Parts: sequence; C-alpha cells; structure tokens
Amino acid sequence: MTREAIFEELTEIFRDIFDDEEIELTDETTADDIEDWDSLEQINLLVAIEKKFSIKFKLDEVSHLANVGDMVNLVQKLVG
Repeated sequence: MTREAIFEELTEIFRDIFDDEEIELTDETTADDIEDWDSLEQINLLVAIEKKFSIKFKLDEVSHLANVGDMVNLVQKLVG
C-alpha cells in the first residue's frame, strides 16, 4: 500500500474521530496540532487504524510514534 493511500485512509479516520472535516494531515502533524487529541483519543485512533488496516500494534511500536509520518511508516510496514 502506498504512503498516499495510507494518508488518505488516516485522514478519514482522523476526521471521523475528531469530528472535523477540515483536518489535513502531513508527516509532521502531532497531537499539538489537533485540538482534543489527548491520550484517550490516541487509543481511539489506534483502535480505528488497527480495524481499518486489519493490523495489530505492539505497545513498543506506538510508544515511539512522534508524528503522523511515523504512524504512516508503521502502518505501511505492518500492512506489508
């Protein structure tokens, strides 16, 4: 799966979780850039991403995510 396709899917997930159709993700997007992105919403995001891509994150993988670019790279790696 391409990075672009993953970005498109993640954008839909973020817009749904945060109920904001104007969210535009970049590699550098962090929790500081999106209002209401807290630890609870992080869990909701990860669960939604796991379901969407039929993958399972490990705690040590997600604990090192610094931004959306890292998330895209991890999803791409796990999707194969």
